[in-house]
Amino acid sequence: MKCPHCTIFFHDSWIEDTFQRHGHNLVPDRINQDLYWYYRTAYCPECQRVIIEVARKRNRNSDPEWEIIVPKGATRGPAPPEVPVDIVRDYLEACDVLPISAKASAALARRCLQAMLRSAGYRAKDLAKEVDLLLNEPDPKKALTHQLRETVDAIRNFGNFSAHPIDDKTTIQVIEVEPHEAEWCLDVIEELFQHFYVGPAKAKAKKDALNAKLTAAGKPLAK
Repeated sequence: MKCPHCTIFFHDSWIEDTFQRHGHNLVPDRINQDLYWYYRTAYCPECQRVIIEVARKRNRNSDPEWEIIVPKGATRGPAPPEVPVDIVRDYLEACDVLPISAKASAALARRCLQAMLRSAGYRAKDLAKEVDLLLNEPDPKKALTHQLRETVDAIRNFGNFSAHPIDDKTTIQVIEVEPHEAEWCLDVIEELFQHFYVGPAKAKAKKDALNAKLTAAGKPLAK
């Protein structure tokens, strides 16, 4: 499994037990008498932190949907250090609320997307039109890759994206989305982190290193 704390994969070994016991018998849920609350824990050897999940089951052999309670939040990697703090703040909050509310997570992801677009110079009346500007970028150095272009274009269909624009008067809106759509929004945000911030930063670092060598050799700088 992938650790929700550090995102490193490890071989999980769960320890399972029930929350309530009365002598040697399980105490059932008072509302649903045939259901019992169970919990299980796993230990990540990489970051040395504990993962805790809970579920309601009819017996130990039933196959329930486990819900993670520690840590609380989506299993996402940390934002790259090149990303501006205000954008990281919205991104992390969108990750944290995803297990609780897909709508709230998608709304924060949309605001995060708009902040990135506007900081890159794509400004229009609303977010849908700003995405159009990004998709129609004429400069090949700034244009999206084909794969990322298709992903960004597809995300506008989530929650009737274009019918609920975020404009100068509305910074955030909560619209209906499916949980997998909200998670895909976060995937797109992370890919755009690479496009807008990580990639350019790496390219600049390489060029600066090359120019330092050229300067030391008394040669003209790279254009």
